[in-house]
Amino acid sequence: MNIESDLTLAIQEALQSAGDNEAIREIAPVGGGDINEAARIETAESRYFVKWNAHPPAKMFEYEAHGLTLIAASKTAQVPQVIAYGTVRGKETAFLILEWIDRETTASEKAAEALGRQLAEMHRQPHPKYGLNENNYIGRLVQSNTPHQSWVEFYHTERLGTQRDLAARNGRLPAYRARLLDSLMDNLSCWIDEDACSPSLLHGDLWGGNWMSATDGNPILIDPAAYCGDREIDLAMTTLFGGFPQRFYEAYNEVFPLQDAYKKREPLYQLYYLLCHLNLFGESYGGSVDSVLRRYVTS
Repeated sequence: MNIESDLTLAIQEALQSAGDNEAIREIAPVGGGDINEAARIETAESRYFVKWNAHPPAKMFEYEAHGLTLIAASKTAQVPQVIAYGTVRGKETAFLILEWIDRETTASEKAAEALGRQLAEMHRQPHPKYGLNENNYIGRLVQSNTPHQSWVEFYHTERLGTQRDLAARNGRLPAYRARLLDSLMDNLSCWIDEDACSPSLLHGDLWGGNWMSATDGNPILIDPAAYCGDREIDLAMTTLFGGFPQRFYEAYNEVFPLQDAYKKREPLYQLYYLLCHLNLFGESYGGSVDSVLRRYVTS
């Protein structure tokens, strides 16, 4: 695989600053998701996963690296080690270098069980406020993380509110949808018990494609949109698109049981991700958004 020489040079310099002074001897393409390009890069000393983007949102990889570092610091769930991130001199192109992890083709039941326990342990650790000291991204969308003491206020303003405003600007909020969404937002406390909520470090974008099983059987979280929020929203994302076996949920509940009323709130928390998809991909997600709204609001 050939990548631009100035990008290769920037990656080489970043590796040298991180302590690997060996020349890059192999570059092999790998899947990088919908947004970025990616490759496995090998030197005589080690192998690395590198992803890059020619026109990334500002600080996208810096924020991702920070999220990975936060999860690693919890000493619970495992993530790839951040080696370096940077930009190509004189260009918009940015890149992120992570340790290379050999992965299983299909994640094992044992890995899913371990992930459930590790996620529960991460969620059990207390944090002082909802939010984060910086915004980051969910996909290519800015994710607003202005801190709040109240989860209801945070979810209203920084999650549903920001996506509502973006949908309105994008022409994806017809009058009936706006009316239902506004009503739901004004009445969040009818479904969310503030006293039962507490800030936990979250992965923030925990769909089935954002975890994998290493060949040693350990689960690995990737591509976080990390912040501190109520843990239920992380769990709600896991069921929106699938990819987590039942043993994952059983193991989670053995460590940190969910409240019985969680299932009643699950679609409410999935709404944030559906609004993000509406804004990213268009009206193909409009029906799912409307279905959740009508579940909670009588039109």
